[in-house]
Amino acid sequence: MSVRRLAEDNVQPAAFAFNEENAAWAEATIRKYPEGRQQSAVIPLLMRAQEQDGWVTRAAIEYVAQKLGMAYIRVLEVATFYTQFQLKPVGTRAHVQVCGTTPCMLRGAEDLIKVCKSKIHAEPFELNEDGTLSWEEVECQGACVNAPMVMIFKDAYEDLTPTQLEHIIDRFHAGKPHEITPGPQIDRQFSAPVGGPVTLTEEVKPAQTNLEPKPEPAEAASAAAVPPSDAARPTDTAEEADPSIKTPLTDKEGSKKRVKAAEKQPLSATASTPKPDKKRAGAAVEGAPPEPGTVSGDAKPKRTRKKTTPEGDAS
Repeated sequence: MSVRRLAEDNVQPAAFAFNEENAAWAEATIRKYPEGRQQSAVIPLLMRAQEQDGWVTRAAIEYVAQKLGMAYIRVLEVATFYTQFQLKPVGTRAHVQVCGTTPCMLRGAEDLIKVCKSKIHAEPFELNEDGTLSWEEVECQGACVNAPMVMIFKDAYEDLTPTQLEHIIDRFHAGKPHEITPGPQIDRQFSAPVGGPVTLTEEVKPAQTNLEPKPEPAEAASAAAVPPSDAARPTDTAEEADPSIKTPLTDKEGSKKRVKAAEKQPLSATASTPKPDKKRAGAAVEGAPPEPGTVSGDAKPKRTRKKTTPEGDAS
């Protein structure tokens, strides 16, 4: 980054002060910051000083430092760091800033710089003969779609050709900048395609939208009233066509006979009772002797355990 220094002493004014309008603006701007943080207004105040005189003088830096209670060196650091602050006198009617970054260079920014050299001065930051015009090359100004472009004060002039820039410089030199409309200098609106839109030129209405008005409740009720349908009910009530399949509907005589035969059969009130087991029944009688070959529960034989003789015992 190149070193930025203040202008020579012979061009520095002796004093600086905001005019009445800018002084009121500065006081209102300082009040926007909390107590103890008023020094944050240094950049807006320096920019307003530049707008008033056209460039930032040493006297303006001293004035802002005194107003914000800052050391002179701190304000000088801010003024020399940001390239938006002009530290030398610039043209009183126009200071042309030519964008020289890649998109603009690819679109012809070098030809615009040649125009500035021929119409204003061969070197940047130098005034023309009557001191009304100056120029410089700057970094990207954020209008790459409309390259190449220049900035003059706060207005951008885009989609330029060398001939168009010559015309713009002539109008500013003559004191008639109002004859030039800022923005794109070709048939486009802002950054839109040249010649206007080429797609979505017809309005396409959706088949259904949630934005359509809903019907009134009465109309909705009447529209929802639909008579019952017999679509799920069978309409064929004819008898079964296959005679081999007998149903109560097709075999009415057989059905009557089966009903009469069922009526003649006696209905048993209870199920048949199984015959008792005489053996089990007799043993269950209290006091009856057990039959031969059976043992009563109290007279079961005791099982004895056979005594074994250890091996090697001869007795």
